[in-house]
Amino acid sequence: MNLTNRPIRNMLLSLAGLFAAAATLQAAPAAAAKSDTGGANGNAYYQQFRNPDPKYRPFVRWWWNGDKVNADELRRELYLLKDAGIGGVEINPVEFPRGADDLGAKPLSWLSKEWIDMLAVAFDQAEKLDMTCDLIVGSGWPFGGEFLKGDERGQVMVVGVEKLEGPQEYTTSVFSLLKEADPAISKAYKGRVPHLLSLQLVPEPLGSLDQVIDLSDKIDEKGAFTIDIPKGKYALYSLVRIDSFGAVICGAPGAQGPTLNHLDQAAVEKYLNHMSDAIQDQLGPLRNYIRSLFTDSMELEGANWTGDFAAEFKKRRGYDIMPYLQYTMFKTGGMGNVTDYNYAAEMTPEFKEMIDRMRYDVELTKAEMFRDRFTIPYTEWCKKLGVLSRAQAYGRGFFPLESGMYYDIPEGESWTTNWLQHRIGEEMRNDEYRAGRAYTMINKYITSAAHLTGKRLISAEEMTNTYRVFNATPEFLKIGCDQNAQVGVTHSVWHGFNYSPAETEFPGWVRYGSFYNEKNNWWPYFNYLNTYRARVSSQLQNADMYADIAILMPVADMWTTMGMQNEPFPSSINRPYQTLVWEALNKNGNGTDYVSEPIIRDAEIRSGQLCYGKRSYKDLFLVGVERMEPATLAKLYDFARQGGRIFCIETVPCKSLGWNNHEQRDAEVQEWVKKLEAMPDNFIHLEKPADDNFMAWYPAIQKQYSLTPSVQIESPDPFVMANLFTRDDGSEIYFFTNAHLHNSHSTRLVFPKEATRKSAWVWDLDNGERYRLPLDKEGAFVLDLGPADSRMIVFDHDNNKKAPVWSPLPTTGTDSRTLTNWGVEFHHSLQHWIKTATMDTLRDLKDTEWKAFTGRVVYRNDVEVDDPQGMILNLGKVYGIAEVKVNGRDLGVSWYGRRIYDLSDVLHKGWNRIEVTVTTTMGNYLQTWTDNKLAQQWTNRPGRPQPVQSMGMAGPVTLYRE
Repeated sequence: MNLTNRPIRNMLLSLAGLFAAAATLQAAPAAAAKSDTGGANGNAYYQQFRNPDPKYRPFVRWWWNGDKVNADELRRELYLLKDAGIGGVEINPVEFPRGADDLGAKPLSWLSKEWIDMLAVAFDQAEKLDMTCDLIVGSGWPFGGEFLKGDERGQVMVVGVEKLEGPQEYTTSVFSLLKEADPAISKAYKGRVPHLLSLQLVPEPLGSLDQVIDLSDKIDEKGAFTIDIPKGKYALYSLVRIDSFGAVICGAPGAQGPTLNHLDQAAVEKYLNHMSDAIQDQLGPLRNYIRSLFTDSMELEGANWTGDFAAEFKKRRGYDIMPYLQYTMFKTGGMGNVTDYNYAAEMTPEFKEMIDRMRYDVELTKAEMFRDRFTIPYTEWCKKLGVLSRAQAYGRGFFPLESGMYYDIPEGESWTTNWLQHRIGEEMRNDEYRAGRAYTMINKYITSAAHLTGKRLISAEEMTNTYRVFNATPEFLKIGCDQNAQVGVTHSVWHGFNYSPAETEFPGWVRYGSFYNEKNNWWPYFNYLNTYRARVSSQLQNADMYADIAILMPVADMWTTMGMQNEPFPSSINRPYQTLVWEALNKNGNGTDYVSEPIIRDAEIRSGQLCYGKRSYKDLFLVGVERMEPATLAKLYDFARQGGRIFCIETVPCKSLGWNNHEQRDAEVQEWVKKLEAMPDNFIHLEKPADDNFMAWYPAIQKQYSLTPSVQIESPDPFVMANLFTRDDGSEIYFFTNAHLHNSHSTRLVFPKEATRKSAWVWDLDNGERYRLPLDKEGAFVLDLGPADSRMIVFDHDNNKKAPVWSPLPTTGTDSRTLTNWGVEFHHSLQHWIKTATMDTLRDLKDTEWKAFTGRVVYRNDVEVDDPQGMILNLGKVYGIAEVKVNGRDLGVSWYGRRIYDLSDVLHKGWNRIEVTVTTTMGNYLQTWTDNKLAQQWTNRPGRPQPVQSMGMAGPVTLYRE
């Protein structure tokens, strides 16, 4: 079988036309001309898949570095992005990167007339190029500005604790007490104002407020003062409020200074209107120019206070928190993360239980006030402006699930930083899963929020890279965004594209990101990744992710004992294994959503299913949940009584939440649980696996309780994920991905009969063609995924019998021989020299004298062939982007996974020239730039060493017959 009717792995286009318009780049390669083109039997979904609209293409976060922008460069960069297959930009003014040469460019001030003029240039050019614009609110994170006054600035309440033993006379000062309490945040505001509100001496263990000795009247503001410490062990507590405590991180000129008080609604509305009024007074309605206004994750550095917090707490919770507040706190540092959970005084079990319950009340009140005073005003502001609201609705202050339900475009994020610290695409370490795989654990909350509110457009700050900027590859980025798609993300926003004038010396202006820049070796091939991702998005944005199992995470328990965490990277979680549960279900074919107690309480019970909006769940998993509201359990009792099942992992609920009237509510919880336990077929206790290996644990659970998967996966694998999406026309889309960079995986799939009554297809995500999927009599198919591979299988009503059958090229064959004795040519992309070498046996360049190389490596070999029919070329392991020519004929680009080519139509009898060009990464070379601070920052940062990266064609390269 020859190239013309075979799907060739990773082939999209020849090099000719790489810099053509994005629409041209959608065209299928000539080599696939005999594949099904849709024709009369084609449908709109498939046509969109073949040629995705720009709205489905990835966007980029467009950093306007230091706002040192000019009109000509803005236009140039938009053309550059369009040609690379980008569909839109998120305009994001940010601080100028330290160490970069600004070429004397003048910074513009945020919201100045000159800055808004540049917005107009970008808006106009984007419209001409059929690109979409989003605009970030403010600059940096979280946003603020020097123009904020008084209570408009963020506030934090913190505690200082010093352990003492008496009897002794202890001398201290207000300065010392304030210094002890002062949190070591990421960026403190120079004008912060601390206030020592109280000073108390408490014995250890503390069992009652009656034991507290109030020393507030001893405070001497002028200097040192002495305190008499009685005999025994004590803790000296200082309660401190810091006004204007935090500064904007990476803010651009005009938007630097103290952060906004997001708990003050008047301040929030004033700030938002200040921004929109300034722009609209000059340009007219924003709705004419942008799709959405965007807010980044709320890195509030622990901000937890506003002037009326105590009064609001009492109104909402029914008691005065102030006598207890300092005891609910831990020692915090950067991003408000807890640095010491043992910082407080030792407490009796009874007193600690009370304080834990009050801590939950504090966190709940903060989240409610943040919702009422920021989230809702923000979304209403966007509606008034006629634009969509897009936000990363997480941080320390949000409800992890419900907050995302308010926004038109909820957004998550995925990180190369976390993923790259381990072996790329090789390790799935459960002990490091606190922050997630390539995606972050918050994404499951964000996508579930979207599903519960019927939203299909779910964006993500994709593959955030603040670490190995010059070592990311398109293959690696694909692995990450594939995992994000499996969580439910349908729209990519790459992190990020740096505004950097063409005349700047290499590497230019780099704030963050995977060096999305025309000076990157792999920039000419960026369109391959963008087109791939657009095809995925074109389908997932027009379908609903299937889920019939709901999962309740122990968020309330965590808030009770540990306080809110800084999502998406919590410093700790109360059940370290919790996020492994949904993964185990996913990798065994089940679909899941996260839910919350309010969702459960507001749901309807119909025919034994928990129904909310368009979502319905037959089963509910409680993951290590100990505390729950009685009203939630009452709803779950109705659910179980009507046939629904509840699986409790590790523990069952036994306590209520919060402090007020907790004894009665505890009794109600226990009574409801007793009623549920009387239905053992519907209220099931499961012991968690001792080693937290939920992948191995779940199949037996799935079989025992008939947890029917959307597809039966006979050989699940930790790196292989699967999801079902359903379209409005009744079609089903199965999306499979393999996150391993080196290993393939094969498994037999058995699809449900309802699906197999339709036409079965493979929609090729690389070349845009579709192929009939041969199923056996049982509706089964053997899925074979190469490294970093993915497969989209569609069941629809398009019965095109003329379409070719899916028949991928084999990985091995007969008459196999390994090609040796290569001539190698090195084309250095920065020093612009060409050198030659020979390799008898191919090797990873990092293990050779060429380990610090960057550029293109051309491998040449002459082979003699007696019979070219059915000959296959397998490049083996390639680290980089490969292009193959045989006898001068271009066979296309291979940028991930298996690199296999059908040579039947290009070989001839006798001698043949095979030429493979591999484009490498740049990080190894930049590590040698020891005198370049910017290069060293991103490749050899102290404390964050980067290993030498693999590069080139390591092979073995084999030629065999099919």
